[in-house]
Amino acid sequence: MPKHFFILLGTRPEAIKLFPVINRLKAENRKDISLTICATAQHRQLLDQVLKLAKVVPDFDLNVMTANQTLDHLTARLLGEVGELLEKVKPTRVIVQGDTATAMAGALASYYHRIPVSHIEAGLRSGDIFSPWPEEVNRKIVGSIADQHFAPTERAARALRSENVSDDRIHVTGNTVVDALILAKAMVESDPGLAGRWDGIKKRHGNRRIILVTCHRRENFGGGVINIVNALETILRREDVAVVLPVHPNPNVRDLFASRLSDHPRVVLISPQEYTDFVSLLSLSHLVLTDSGGVQEEAPTFGKPVLVMRDTTERPEGVEAGTARLVGANYDRIVAETFRLLDDDETYAAMARSHNPFGDGHASERIVKVLLNA
Repeated sequence: MPKHFFILLGTRPEAIKLFPVINRLKAENRKDISLTICATAQHRQLLDQVLKLAKVVPDFDLNVMTANQTLDHLTARLLGEVGELLEKVKPTRVIVQGDTATAMAGALASYYHRIPVSHIEAGLRSGDIFSPWPEEVNRKIVGSIADQHFAPTERAARALRSENVSDDRIHVTGNTVVDALILAKAMVESDPGLAGRWDGIKKRHGNRRIILVTCHRRENFGGGVINIVNALETILRREDVAVVLPVHPNPNVRDLFASRLSDHPRVVLISPQEYTDFVSLLSLSHLVLTDSGGVQEEAPTFGKPVLVMRDTTERPEGVEAGTARLVGANYDRIVAETFRLLDDDETYAAMARSHNPFGDGHASERIVKVLLNA
């Protein structure tokens, strides 16, 4: 029976984690398989960077991004426009990834049209519907609709079983972010231009240790971001460190970082980077402070300790494996744990040497095998 897969993506992380699956499906080159790719462009510029790098050209682009749109308006628009497209295209299966509004609305629209849903990166749970917000609930909604659950880890699979998802619908595959990271790392290493992308920072800061910081979570807007900036200012009193911070375009974080840190001689504020440039920057860094989910999965491949600036994480495998520590958006904990990693070589080495619990680089192979054999 012919299979027509409809792959939906809207944000940079979705594109990063889906392009290995897209490329592997295309490589099958079978007449009984067709593929439709829809970009919602929930994040426009950040999404386009990855699509260009991965040479993925969407068949449809809904271009839903508008400035400061509310979650309810975004969700309503996504639900309506994706639903209309599903009615037109009539795929046999919809594939969504992760925990975005695009994934959630796409799954719900598919349910309304009685189209089965495959969920890549299924089963991640923090247990707190407001952290990460709204991602925890988005992922649970997708999980209640999907009939194929591609869990990145056994822990994620257990979470699904605890919600009465049957074993025959759960497939432990690893996380496709590791597949993407390995592909991007190879691109960087084979291209002198990419490999030397940050030579200017290395030359400018010499032997100083680079702390890579990413911050964009909604639950940290306001007081949390202020605490993070205060902590960074304290950390920067040390002359042996420099901070590189790709600034998310959301004005809730962009404006504060710019006003407080842009004039500091050992702070480099940069725009969000293309994926290969970010991979190269990650390789250059000494440690990472982040509230991102994806960075928790990526940094262990490079042996970079991660301090997670959130109170909970839906990726506890990193904490259990020793690659990450939860510090919250808490001034004292951010400063104390950063200083510990800077000053205690044994603590640093223990985190740096821990294995990556999120995958082996073959997740997309396992996912495509299930998709084609179902």
